[in-house]
Amino acid sequence: MRQNIVHIALVVKDYDEAIDFYVNKLQFELIEDTYQPEQDKRWVVVAPPNSHGVSLLLAKASKAEQHRFIGNQAGGRVFLFLNTDDFWRDYERMKSIGVHFVREPQEQEYGTVAVFEDLYGNLWDLLQLKPDHPIANR
Repeated sequence: MRQNIVHIALVVKDYDEAIDFYVNKLQFELIEDTYQPEQDKRWVVVAPPNSHGVSLLLAKASKAEQHRFIGNQAGGRVFLFLNTDDFWRDYERMKSIGVHFVREPQEQEYGTVAVFEDLYGNLWDLLQLKPDHPIANR
């Protein structure tokens, strides 16, 4: 049997500002942006460049209950982990365009890591896993 997670829903305040952040600041690819008239919403999917794994479904909050989770989908913990093939290239570029890092780079047994916030305050790890890490070559 083979299964995989395709999308992770990320609750956002506004489709266009979220697309702007993920595409222009994080350099993700816009995979799909389709209007769904029967539900009066958009199906917006973004993914890191050259990624073949999980993508983000940018899901606009439509109820008061959902609005409370914008920027706090993991209760203040790191929510998503962005692995890169060149940590320092991406870290320096992201810093130069104003991405806010809440934890500076550190060398860990698994690789190099720093924590940044997305446009709503969700925490992300930017990391470069060491080549011998079990996930590095999946």
